[in-house]
Amino acid sequence: DETSQWILAKNPDKKERLSTVLYNLAEALRVTSVHIGPIMPNTPVKICAQLGITEDSLSTWDSIKEWGKLPVGLKVSRKEIIFPRIEEDKVDSAVPQNSQKKEEQKQEVKNETKEEDANLISIEDFAKVELRIAQVLEAEKVKGADKLLKLQIQIGDERRQIVAGIAQHYTPEELVGKKIVTVTNLKPAKLRGIESQGMLLAASDKDSLTLVTVDRDIKSGAKVK
Repeated sequence: DETSQWILAKNPDKKERLSTVLYNLAEALRVTSVHIGPIMPNTPVKICAQLGITEDSLSTWDSIKEWGKLPVGLKVSRKEIIFPRIEEDKVDSAVPQNSQKKEEQKQEVKNETKEEDANLISIEDFAKVELRIAQVLEAEKVKGADKLLKLQIQIGDERRQIVAGIAQHYTPEELVGKKIVTVTNLKPAKLRGIESQGMLLAASDKDSLTLVTVDRDIKSGAKVK
């Protein structure tokens, strides 16, 4: 406390000591302003302005390697308070609001997690889908339907008929003999009055579509795992 500026200022005999203390405080603020620059880029500018620093060279990392770079005789100006004191009553009133915001954010995260979980299936659910290799025996267009093809396929010893919306991407001739991946345990459905006894798999991207096939020869009826 003996070197506190408000105590030294009361004693005329301590004027020189007071000047030294105030200089060291100002120099400490200058050094601090350089350190906080990367995370608080606007604050060092305000500090230097109040300290009367106009030379950019006094705000560099090299300038703080040596203590006492601050010129003597600079005029310190009194401007806005850079770090205003936070009143306790304001802090107390802000706490409930912050707590409420945190709870709302937690709830949003929970809701997003629930939505994501709703789109997930278990391995048991996936195992219920039966995928097998089928070979296309015949293919023809469905009359009155620009997008549909009727396929006769062989799945092991079983022959089936499926209807697929791939007519705009494949001709019947392209499909005959091709081995494709099919879902074989779907309930039969009728498309344009024609029964479809399964579904083939295909990948699509905007206007393009390609069938899911195998890269090596394998018997029809083979199970896809």
